[in-house]
Amino acid sequence: MLTFVGLGLYDEQSITIEGREALQAASTVFAEFYTSRLVGATASELASYHDIDLQVLDRATVERDPGEILDAAEDDDAVFVTAGDTMVSTTHVDLRLRAERRGIETRVIHGTTAQTAAGSLTGLQNYRFGKATTLPFEDAHGGEGVPDSVVETITDNRSRGLHTLVYLDIKIDDPHWDGTETFMTADHAAGHLATEFPDALGVAVARAGSPEPVVEADTLDALAADGFGDPLHLLVVPGDLHEMERDALRHLAGAPISR
Repeated sequence: MLTFVGLGLYDEQSITIEGREALQAASTVFAEFYTSRLVGATASELASYHDIDLQVLDRATVERDPGEILDAAEDDDAVFVTAGDTMVSTTHVDLRLRAERRGIETRVIHGTTAQTAAGSLTGLQNYRFGKATTLPFEDAHGGEGVPDSVVETITDNRSRGLHTLVYLDIKIDDPHWDGTETFMTADHAAGHLATEFPDALGVAVARAGSPEPVVEADTLDALAADGFGDPLHLLVVPGDLHEMERDALRHLAGAPISR
């Protein structure tokens, strides 16, 4: 069997009880930390806390040559862990499908996602979020400014009164990346988006899942001039606000909103 386990958002204690039991029962535990990572714990700290041997795999192994994972799951119980929820990335869906095609039973043990955390921390209602988007580093998409696809997603959501969750680029184990930055920050992202949406409100979310997350709401220009500390960061561009959402952004995120 191949069990996919989401580790949650921050450190070695963010996992569910069911997930921890799966780790300890497995004969082999694999991990990848290039799509995301736990910023509150290293791989060795994770392994030590759960008393497991942890094999961290690179992008090439997981995406192009996952035979080691599938062989282990075919012969015994193997676990594949990732930060957040394990099925958010299409890479992990592909791995699950490869296992199923080989006749290997699979199951999923979910972890907390950045998407649900963003709504919980900001007070924005989950069902009022539209399509999410990812803002890449400029050097990564080979152009200048904000990609058209990102602008179109935010514009379309705002036209329907919906909020946009903007995932920020992460460059770990990427053979095509020559830049010096690994994690895009919320102020960096706000600065780019402010050129397209100069009067828009934004909400920066930093270190969701940690003991002291940061949530700050202001105009995108103002957020661009601020700093939010260590990764991981998210940015939300709200659409129309319900009265309760306005109150939440004022009291939970310091938004300069009047009634």
